[in-house]
Amino acid sequence: MCLAQLFLQSGSEYDCISALGELGLVEFRDLNPSVSSFQRRFVSEIKRCDEMERILGFLLTEIQKAKMSVPEEDEVPVAPPPRHVLEIMEQLQRLEMELSEVAKNKEKLQRNLQELTEYTHMLRITHSFVHSRTRYEALGPQYEEFPALETDSGPSATGMQRLGAKLGFVSGLIQRVKVEAFERMLWRVCKGYTILSYSDERLTDCDTVDISDSVVFLISFWGDQLGQKVQKICDCYRCHLYPHPETDAERADVLDSLRTRIQDLNNVLHRTEDYLRQVLQKASESVFSWVVQVKKMKAIYHILNLCSFDVTNKCLIAEVWCPVQDLQALRLGLEEGSRKGDATVPSFVNRIPSSETPPTLVRTNKFTSGFQSIVEAYGVGDYREVSPAPYTMVTFPFLFAVMFGDLGHGFVMTLFALWMVLTETSQKKKRCRNEIWETFFSGRYILLLMGLFSMYTGLIYNDCFSKSLNVFGSSWNLSPMFSNHIWTNKTLQTNALLMLDPNVSGVFRGPYPLGIDPIWNLAVNRLSFLNSYKMKMSVILGVMHMTFGVVLSVFNHLHFGRRYDVLLLFLPELLFLVSLFGYLVFMIVFKWIAFSARDSSGAPSILIHFINMFVMQGKDMAPLFPGQSGLQIFLVLVAMLSVPVLLFGKPLHLYWLYRGSKGLHRRRGYERVRRVSEDDSSAPTYDEEDEEEGAEELCRRDPLPKQLDMADCLLHQSIHTIEFCLGCISNTASYLRLWALSLAHAQLSEVLWAMVLRLGFDGSSRLGVLVLVPVFGLFVVLTVSILLIMEGLSAFLHALRLHWVEFQNKFYRGTGVKFVPFDFSLLPAPFELNGSQSGDRVIEEPLHREGPESRPPPLQGSLRSRLLFTPRLLRR
Repeated sequence: MCLAQLFLQSGSEYDCISALGELGLVEFRDLNPSVSSFQRRFVSEIKRCDEMERILGFLLTEIQKAKMSVPEEDEVPVAPPPRHVLEIMEQLQRLEMELSEVAKNKEKLQRNLQELTEYTHMLRITHSFVHSRTRYEALGPQYEEFPALETDSGPSATGMQRLGAKLGFVSGLIQRVKVEAFERMLWRVCKGYTILSYSDERLTDCDTVDISDSVVFLISFWGDQLGQKVQKICDCYRCHLYPHPETDAERADVLDSLRTRIQDLNNVLHRTEDYLRQVLQKASESVFSWVVQVKKMKAIYHILNLCSFDVTNKCLIAEVWCPVQDLQALRLGLEEGSRKGDATVPSFVNRIPSSETPPTLVRTNKFTSGFQSIVEAYGVGDYREVSPAPYTMVTFPFLFAVMFGDLGHGFVMTLFALWMVLTETSQKKKRCRNEIWETFFSGRYILLLMGLFSMYTGLIYNDCFSKSLNVFGSSWNLSPMFSNHIWTNKTLQTNALLMLDPNVSGVFRGPYPLGIDPIWNLAVNRLSFLNSYKMKMSVILGVMHMTFGVVLSVFNHLHFGRRYDVLLLFLPELLFLVSLFGYLVFMIVFKWIAFSARDSSGAPSILIHFINMFVMQGKDMAPLFPGQSGLQIFLVLVAMLSVPVLLFGKPLHLYWLYRGSKGLHRRRGYERVRRVSEDDSSAPTYDEEDEEEGAEELCRRDPLPKQLDMADCLLHQSIHTIEFCLGCISNTASYLRLWALSLAHAQLSEVLWAMVLRLGFDGSSRLGVLVLVPVFGLFVVLTVSILLIMEGLSAFLHALRLHWVEFQNKFYRGTGVKFVPFDFSLLPAPFELNGSQSGDRVIEEPLHREGPESRPPPLQGSLRSRLLFTPRLLRR
């Protein structure tokens, strides 16, 4: 990685940035950090792009409302030239005005149709009100229950007519939730001199929700003064009022005219919708290209705002981080942009020296990107720091398989992952937006390796759906027990449990060729045997894994020029770890080798010996080997002496470097500066390999601080020492999760077999088949949901924890900054309206994924990366 300056000539800067965006090779730096976003040079162009994005959002919304699809082009269009921007802007504005006008007319027509439909519905309902009231008045005297009360309650209709009052009607619609309050208000204001009639019949002639939730009402009253009060109350409750015809003939004429007008409005509305659909269909053919072009234009102007002008304002200067091996492609891209922009002077690139730490670029392909995302979830590595990703590709699925070891379950997982791998091209074209599916699909190669490793460990455990496979035949034989007269028929009849004696000749014929002997699946003490086996295996794997992480730290110390850390950090850490826990592994392996079945009963306990090693006791116990106690004292002394070296070694060395050899470093610094000055004055020609070597040398420099804070240095080293020493104990115990989850997975599998599937085999010959089918279906569902998904997720998380905490923290800092190139393929997808709209880095969902080798899956989020393997295992 190197820092370079781009000199973009005026008039061709837009085309040069566009060409770099298509290549995706460089990351731009902001050269105007003190200038606000609103005071930069290309603010007006960005505002124009924002306006076009707003119009395109409106178009996409209308197309979505019309339930139309947007055809996508096979080739993503390039950014349009600046002279074509105004044409696109005019087309979009004209299209927006036309669509807005048509949409307004359509909305107005729909509102008129709604009013006419409401009026028709109201006339039909109120007509039934009038007829029912007339029939009641004709039969009124026969049904009077309180004639005296009704006579005294108010003036009669004849009395009101004599006073010159006229009978009036107010009809309309009101929301259903307001009916009760509306009726109460009419009674209080009008003092009971109104008659309110309403119907609960819903309007079925229109599809709108508002009308279906409304109630038709009819109010009858006497006098104009009372009518004004009723009118005001209706306005207060937002009622839709319509004129009420006085006679049946007038009502019939109004209904006929309403039917005619509704029919005409429907015809006009259908024609308007057809015209709107034609306009949207025409717009949908170009909206994909417009969206992509506008996003690219906006990204280009954002990048141009990061650049600065020279004194003459004729040249634009940009600073970029670029991989050294991509400098030639960068120069070709600038030449292509200058040729498109018809520049008289071509743009060029100039590499500049820098003491800043470059961003980290890790090149990946479709296989390694998933594992790199696991590493980067812990933290982005420092520049040229040892990457755990190559080793994670082996250790992560293996540790997962140790916890998930089952041949049958691993085979099912492998089939699922293999199906995703074989159909990855068609699956990418579907562009599914399901987040869970995207997570599984992006980690398909991780699932494939986890399934294959699980099949391997399942063979080692000899476990397939909780049953053992007798492939090579058991190594245990029962015949010698009878031939030597140890067992008889009476022994078989009187003993429920029998024990095979491996000391009898011919009973045990040697170890099983692959994995655990299948006879252990029938043994009562099978769980005790597997407990001991898997617990010791977990300790061995854990110590090996942690030791390998400590060894990898040497590469970081040597590469970054901190050779003193090899003696003051690496060596004490390795001695402490190996002296204690490496010796524990040695005792486990030695006990397996040294003690056979004949003398196994007298084998000492490894745990007791390991505890006595620290307390300096146990001299009266039988040793594992001669000279054990002396070796243990020596190893404890080595571990104890490693702690003060680890605690005080580095701070004292830094103090000596800062105080004792300050003059020596000044002289060396003067010679280095003088040599660099002479090299600059001679100005020799150098190629990209020399540039890369110079960047390496610059990165490896470890300059002394201007002022050494000894207290801070001691505090930092004390924390590191305590964390490492205590972490060795806790981390070793943490690897016992391999044993615990492996036993839990095996026991759950056995429970499903015994409690579910075995029930299908216990029935009679005829009914057994009918019972076996649903029982087998239940067994499959429980196996997939519990053992594959839940147990698989649990083992995945525990393997992730072992890599992050127990392995990576031994050598991996993960405090770097990720290299984020300016790449058009990393812009927001064309139809994500709520995507990122501003900012210097518009990096989200890719527009296309034609190149899986260069584009990582979505599992690792918006930041994309690549991985390159080198012999020195360093980041490139």
